[in-house]
Amino acid sequence: MRSLPSQAMLTLSPSISSARFPFLSVSLPIFPKFKFNPIIYRKSEKGPPFMAVRCCSSGSITAKPSSEIRRKHTEPESDDKLRALREHFSRHGIGIDAYIIPSQDAHQSEFIAECYMRRAYISGFTGSAGTAIVTKDKAALWTDGRYFLQAEKQLNSSWMLMRAGNFGVPTASEWLNSVLAPGGRVGIDPFLFSSDAAEELKEAIAKNNHELISLYDLNLVDEIWKELRPKPPNKPIRVHDLKYAGLDVASKLSSLRSKLEGAGASAIVISMLDEVAWLLNLRGSDVPHSPVMYAYLIVDINGAMLFVDNSKVTPEVMDHLKNAGVELRPYDSILSEIKRLATQGACLWLDTSSVNAAIVETYRSACDRYLLSHSNRSKQKTRPSGVIMMSPISLAKAVKNDAELEGMRNSHLRDAAALAQFWFWLEEQIRNGVELTEVDVADKLLEFRSKQAGFLDTSFDTISGSGPNGAVIHYKPEPDSCSVVDPQKVFLLDSGAQYIDGTTDITRTVHFNEPTPREKECFTRVLQGHMALDRAVFPENTPGFVLDAFARSALWKIGLDYRHGTGHGVGAALNVHEGPQSISYRYGNMTSLQKGMIVSNEPGYYEDHSFGIRTENLLCVKEVDTPNRFGGIGYLGFEKLTFVPIQSKLVDLSLLSAEEVEWLNDYHSQVWEKVSPLLEGSVRQWLWDNTRPLVKQ
Repeated sequence: MRSLPSQAMLTLSPSISSARFPFLSVSLPIFPKFKFNPIIYRKSEKGPPFMAVRCCSSGSITAKPSSEIRRKHTEPESDDKLRALREHFSRHGIGIDAYIIPSQDAHQSEFIAECYMRRAYISGFTGSAGTAIVTKDKAALWTDGRYFLQAEKQLNSSWMLMRAGNFGVPTASEWLNSVLAPGGRVGIDPFLFSSDAAEELKEAIAKNNHELISLYDLNLVDEIWKELRPKPPNKPIRVHDLKYAGLDVASKLSSLRSKLEGAGASAIVISMLDEVAWLLNLRGSDVPHSPVMYAYLIVDINGAMLFVDNSKVTPEVMDHLKNAGVELRPYDSILSEIKRLATQGACLWLDTSSVNAAIVETYRSACDRYLLSHSNRSKQKTRPSGVIMMSPISLAKAVKNDAELEGMRNSHLRDAAALAQFWFWLEEQIRNGVELTEVDVADKLLEFRSKQAGFLDTSFDTISGSGPNGAVIHYKPEPDSCSVVDPQKVFLLDSGAQYIDGTTDITRTVHFNEPTPREKECFTRVLQGHMALDRAVFPENTPGFVLDAFARSALWKIGLDYRHGTGHGVGAALNVHEGPQSISYRYGNMTSLQKGMIVSNEPGYYEDHSFGIRTENLLCVKEVDTPNRFGGIGYLGFEKLTFVPIQSKLVDLSLLSAEEVEWLNDYHSQVWEKVSPLLEGSVRQWLWDNTRPLVKQ
């Protein structure tokens, strides 16, 4: 799935070293050592949730909003939601001139529960990444290149679409500084911004003497949503079996506590949902597509506290937590506990790129009160200060252990069997003239996957795009507006699944009839980039951005490119998008690729209003035996996890080298060897037909 996690990856990402921390109680290294560079830490791969992609030069702003482009001669439509929201601006105790509505929840999640989809509710734009800003007379929405076409369709004329990353398009803070009179007050819900993002926004708007106002006690969108707002999720939490997790909770906590001691911290606040789930070997279903539960976790030297809705905790989970020394606290009591710890002089480890501003501001204020109280009673004037560093769990979770890797391999093979059954079915339906919509196709794929052992959910909304819809990078077909699959056009299918033992993500592009020379050339160029990255061998300590050009070079040779990163991290039976690693043209992320990490390999090409092409497999970083070891260091490469045929009909063999043809034939040989034992009958024959070797004339 081509995405940088919306605010999970649009928040600021720290730089880390590639050194490994030796695990104390077991032989596996879990938590790495970190070197903290405050400059890189604040200016890294993940841009802030208010989409601060600076692309305009000094001077006037030239970008036009979508309302001007699409409706040059019409007045903005009446929008009752915007009017109701603006009425709250002048309320007593609020008094703001603008209000920012980001995409995320209080945990900087990419996928969020329906009750937290505030930006979608207020704007009508349902893409996973974007930020809305409403002033007293304007409304604007920022999103990136994956969603431009979708946003054009979904925003009404009251909204201006700001195409983040395009030349001349201002950042959110630049726009606020240009449309508000000096001294304006900009309101936010501090739970919905990471501390880093809030600080960066505060500094940016201060250039025009604007003030950032944190509204702790209410969210203005919730105030107008009222009884129509969906209820918070309350499904039960489950224990993630040790045979899939690979390490028990006690071992993980022991290693984490050794990191706390080494950093001089009393406790760590963990707010990323997948980090909580991974550390405690728990899984939930609060968030669509991600097996996580809404919770905070505080781990100190002697114990741990899980802040969660108690109704979700089953007796089995309760016993699991007690055995690990974890106590339960109400989910909404997190700020009161932060205050209590500060009054005791606790030094908290805070990853300010992910922990929300409400928690960090509460801790800082309580520390100030602690200093004042103690300075009045004694000579002690030392203010407790937090350890501001990247969460050590992020990298530990990204480097998979043997059990996690085995689960990923097994789940991908079952997923491949389901996809073989699906593609055989779809080709047969098209051949027989059956009319199918894009939604019909996605639903049928879900049906095949749901029959596989251990299936739980999709890992994201299936992107099923025929013809021009495939050019919408994060297209989501809707029953009342989707297209019929056209056999004469390119069809793109990006999908994934959550299994009890692993997470999958795969994209295949096909044509059911005869592709044009242009379509074949573009497909082949994308495939060449995919192969180049798959075959890459690189030294240890190499950050992912160094490899991004491998996937683009074949497209660049004919002046083509794509507007998204080439690879994202993937969790083991967790989030389909995870950090800290990535393969992207965004060079701020200095995280090195390490043995055991999983990344996607998904170059693409999208011709607006015509077709989209993407070929995606998941890869695991592995050691490579090279004849030389320059500098005395090791070299790394990739192991394939995804085994589904790549359609040879779309390949222009004249563009491929002998080595590239060999790669494709070898890949298909592996697909047959690994997946055919799981199939029978006509589907097995389909797999054989689609994995036959190609011969270049």
